[in-house]
Amino acid sequence: MTTTRWAVLGPGVISGDFATGLRDSRHGVLHAVGSSDRDRAAAFAAERGAAASGTYDEILSRDDVDAVYIGTVHTTHADLAIRALDAGKAVLCEKPITPTAAETDRVLAAAARSGRPFVEAFKQRFGPFAELLRGLIADRELGEPLSLVAAFGYDQSPRTGRAFDPALAGGAILDVGCYPASLAVEVARLAGWGDAPASFGEVDAQWVNGVDADTTARLTIGRLAVELRTAVIREMPGSAVIRCTDGDIVMPDAWGSRTESPSSLILRRGAEESVVTVPVVQPMGAEADAVSLALAEGRVEAPEMTWADSAAIARLCSGWLDAARAAARD
Repeated sequence: MTTTRWAVLGPGVISGDFATGLRDSRHGVLHAVGSSDRDRAAAFAAERGAAASGTYDEILSRDDVDAVYIGTVHTTHADLAIRALDAGKAVLCEKPITPTAAETDRVLAAAARSGRPFVEAFKQRFGPFAELLRGLIADRELGEPLSLVAAFGYDQSPRTGRAFDPALAGGAILDVGCYPASLAVEVARLAGWGDAPASFGEVDAQWVNGVDADTTARLTIGRLAVELRTAVIREMPGSAVIRCTDGDIVMPDAWGSRTESPSSLILRRGAEESVVTVPVVQPMGAEADAVSLALAEGRVEAPEMTWADSAAIARLCSGWLDAARAAARD
């Protein structure tokens, strides 16, 4: 298979993590770095061993770039993704694609017009753990899924920076709450409720500095009962539990890290528990390989993270944000 020549757009912290993960990929290498600041791009490229650097437009105009990773702030994703797709590049866009469902639909429409691969970078969707979970649900190992409880939160102090900046689409839901939302969308689809809209019930929300800082939402997707929790002002276990008709799937570590995918889950049948363990992979490298495989096989989507799921996650997060705003006003 031909090696994918990657460019990073946005030489920030998460792009550094992607460049590290790319070293563990099977099919990709870091070739170029783009930034609004040419000096920052050059420094990142020199540190990471990339051959080229420059402005966004300079990098996107290069014939020796096959795919780009977008690691900039949420509010810039749409413009960069569309410019990259129009330039004929495959795109791996850091989650969320955009802060709104409407903008996400605009990016996905551009991807469809371009005929190039486009993948949203939800790292927990790639690798052996994700495959195990999908198989357990699809094969009804513990019967029909009935409910999901999932959480992801951390305590950022001081309450400043991107996560607390409304102008940069800060807040817990778009920063880390989208991970539980992504799982809810996937479980609902595998349970047969992929086309059902989310119906929100009770929502609790605390706002800090103009952003959703701590929120819990209870909702249904079809007949799947869902509870989502997220915060940027308190630590939460990165866990999830899927309750099924014949037992529970317990994930003490549902999301993994930027360097290691989750490795194990618990199957609980009444008083009996069994632990299932799978190999760990570098999840950001696995994301990159999903794009490389799509390129090699002439596909525009990765089965692990379809455009339909991306659109559904964007709708769910937008609905959660609206409900959180209403709850905060009350």
